[in-house]
Amino acid sequence: MARILVAEDDRATCAFISETLRAAKFAVVTAPSTQAALKKIKETKFDVVLLDIWMPQMNGLDLLASLRKRKTRPKVIVITSDSADSTSAKLLEAIRDQAYQCISTPIVAKDLVSIVKEALEEETCGLPIEVISARSDWIELLVPCTLETARRIEGFMTHLEAGLSEEVRGAVGLAFHELLLNAIEWGGKLNPRRKVRISYLRAKRMVLYRIADPGPGFKFEDLDHAANAEDPMAHDHIRVNKGLRPGGFGLMVAKAKVDELIYNEAHNEVVFVKYLDS
Repeated sequence: MARILVAEDDRATCAFISETLRAAKFAVVTAPSTQAALKKIKETKFDVVLLDIWMPQMNGLDLLASLRKRKTRPKVIVITSDSADSTSAKLLEAIRDQAYQCISTPIVAKDLVSIVKEALEEETCGLPIEVISARSDWIELLVPCTLETARRIEGFMTHLEAGLSEEVRGAVGLAFHELLLNAIEWGGKLNPRRKVRISYLRAKRMVLYRIADPGPGFKFEDLDHAANAEDPMAHDHIRVNKGLRPGGFGLMVAKAKVDELIYNEAHNEVVFVKYLDS
């Protein structure tokens, strides 16, 4: 049975998390402070730690940083709040210190169980995501080309976009998902030694993403396996003949969800922009 440590000083939140995970058949231990959590980690091996980063005295990030020094360490899912003004800075610190994933309050039970199961299914703590720029209005990351890392970074970016409306978050998130997977799968060839560079810029009236992959690029005329607006299903039989998974709608969907979609000449870098209401 997987062992989970919940480090949370808010009694109601701690009770909800622990009861939800016990109902899902996990062995759960709780700690009301980071000092208590660190003591329990030294005494017992845990598979996953759910860690509130806003605890007083020694905060959650101090504990996360100390865990990096251990040869074997549990996967850490940080608990944060979308409403906190300094969430972006704290979350970027958590990424630097190799947090596995994050979840925000108020926590939804099914999302909590899903993210814990996902963490347990991964054999390692995940490849490190390098933070190049940690300004809330200019975030820049280097991400290894694996699907697992793509899922992790999408989870983090959803929380970093907390100040946006649900409509904008949905549109930006879908475009980012499609273009990131293209960069990792086609540009990076799913090679964990290769990196995709992601930039996120937040201005008063727009959100801008830039994704640069390590591949040689492509030509649109060679993408006969991708959907086009004139005949969205024409590519389907081509994908079947090439043995490709169903899909091919990524570029068309991304273009429909954002206001500007611009490629460089080689087509191994893409910028997309979503304008905000003034």
